[in-house]
Amino acid sequence: MYFIYNFITFLASLIVKILALFSPKMKLFVEGRKTVFSTLQSKISLNDKTIWFHAASLGEYEQGLPVIEKIKEKYPNHKIIVTFFSPSGYEVRKNNTVADVTVYLPLDSTSNAKKFIELVHPEMVFFIKYEYWPNYLNELKKKNIKTYLISGILRENQAFFKWYGGFYRNALKTFDYFFVQNENSKKLLQSIGFTNVKISGDTRFDRVVSILERDNTLDFIETFKDNKTTIVIGSSWPKDEELLVNYINQSSDDLKFIIAPHNILQSTIVNLQSSIKKNTVLFSQKENQKLSDFNVFIIDTIGILTKIYSYADIAYVGGGFGNPGIHNILEPATFGVPIVIGPNYSHFAEAIALVHQEGCVSISNQNELNEALDNLLFNEDIRHEKGHICSTFVQMNKGATNSIMNHILNENLN
Repeated sequence: MYFIYNFITFLASLIVKILALFSPKMKLFVEGRKTVFSTLQSKISLNDKTIWFHAASLGEYEQGLPVIEKIKEKYPNHKIIVTFFSPSGYEVRKNNTVADVTVYLPLDSTSNAKKFIELVHPEMVFFIKYEYWPNYLNELKKKNIKTYLISGILRENQAFFKWYGGFYRNALKTFDYFFVQNENSKKLLQSIGFTNVKISGDTRFDRVVSILERDNTLDFIETFKDNKTTIVIGSSWPKDEELLVNYINQSSDDLKFIIAPHNILQSTIVNLQSSIKKNTVLFSQKENQKLSDFNVFIIDTIGILTKIYSYADIAYVGGGFGNPGIHNILEPATFGVPIVIGPNYSHFAEAIALVHQEGCVSISNQNELNEALDNLLFNEDIRHEKGHICSTFVQMNKGATNSIMNHILNENLN
């Protein structure tokens, strides 16, 4: 099975090189990996003590950040190594300040895994949420390096739990401990013989709670808002925007909208702006503008959406008309903002819970969107009640980071 897996990995490496000729994202994927080993050689010496964290993309990095920060605090003499699989994570957070070294994870070949782990020589390794690379895991097991899964979530349809999944089940034997988000994940692991499992919860709650302790002020957003009711549309996709633009174009001039699209390509932004009949300004063109005169503010940059949510009276979080579904609803929730989302949220436990508790409203079409937003706009009591449900939900689910850290610190003391 290892031969087949390695052959498929080899083919994949050839395919992505071909795709890189036509896709800017694939080009980043390929080009970014060319300097990984030279970067590691220059920044890590044989005498360095290191701890390695792997995140698939930006969401997993943000999810693991509370643990990364605590590990850095508890192990100040260790270098923190962070790897990403996806360009959408690496390109946004390659200059983060918490890690000593941030690189792409080379593709999971036997030679890459051996060379990477030899150069990094970590004392501990943390995989965030998912991604189980057999060659890397096999190499970690050979070297008896402590390996953990944090904020793990597992589902019945994964190969581990199928009759043909023995190869992948063996990869799980690498992990010293699984810190999972829910009871179902624990039961699934127990069903295939793993007892080294603890329900610690989701570290994303700790991440968003910590946001409240930071300065979320954005003067230009405050000027734009001008003390008027504001709907923030975060991480929107074209299907979200199609419905929302219809709503915006028919809305009162006393209402403000901030749109932070998921895709900020210039052509996409131009199309979005041209579809809006209201007075609209772009972030990239905000200088020397009287922002309070505009009804719609399009954020054609990245990295400030979380702070923008602090100014929202209502949030619409995009992605719910696509697959696998919605983007991060916990960021607006932590600020006590009621949330509207699309219909595809079944893979997200926090969304399922908040829809059930009625802090979040799911819509499937234009009429449902209009009704949901009107209900929140024109009934202040309902708006505040749903916002309170959201903030309480976040506060009640924090603590996963402490649970993980207590176990790791106690384990390493013994």
